[in-house]
Amino acid sequence: MIRVQPVPEPAQFDSKVRQPGNAWLAQINDTTVRPKDLWSHFLSDLADGFGNRCGYRAMWDTDGTVDHYLSCKNHRHLAYEWSNYRFSSGSVNSSKKNLDNLTLDPFEVDDNWFEVIFPSFQLVLTNNVPTNMRDKAQFTLDRLKLRNGNKVREARRLYYGLYRDGKITLEGLRTFAPQVARAVERAQALNEPLP
Repeated sequence: MIRVQPVPEPAQFDSKVRQPGNAWLAQINDTTVRPKDLWSHFLSDLADGFGNRCGYRAMWDTDGTVDHYLSCKNHRHLAYEWSNYRFSSGSVNSSKKNLDNLTLDPFEVDDNWFEVIFPSFQLVLTNNVPTNMRDKAQFTLDRLKLRNGNKVREARRLYYGLYRDGKITLEGLRTFAPQVARAVERAQALNEPLP
């Protein structure tokens, strides 16, 4: 994970999502009914604000979804609030489920809390994670399979391979997989061999 700045609310979000969504919620008394999806119309705005990177994997994602950081199940009143949306890969969003209070928010992390290590391409906690956030950070890594999930490690390897083979520059690697780029820069600064 890397820090993501909150994305400004699009101009027409209130009239196209918040107002009709909250009106819909007021009519439906059954809390087991999932809120009507009005937010996907603004998925591209959210993706752009996240640099088209999943807020949790911190890598380019062309098939991302709107994640309700505080889930619709636990916080139904936030279903149509822009400030509650995060851009996320579909598999991460599915893994996160309704575990709101246990999962880190991409808006609350600092860039130096996590690092990719070579040659495993695992994501690990650094000593910069505040003590009061360590359990939440570790839970997030494990639950969302960010540390050593096969798919996420393969994606990191893929982007690194593109860089190693000269198909993208270090700047390109920063765009697609910034944590992998930082691992390269760290290894270069320490004169460590790259995989």
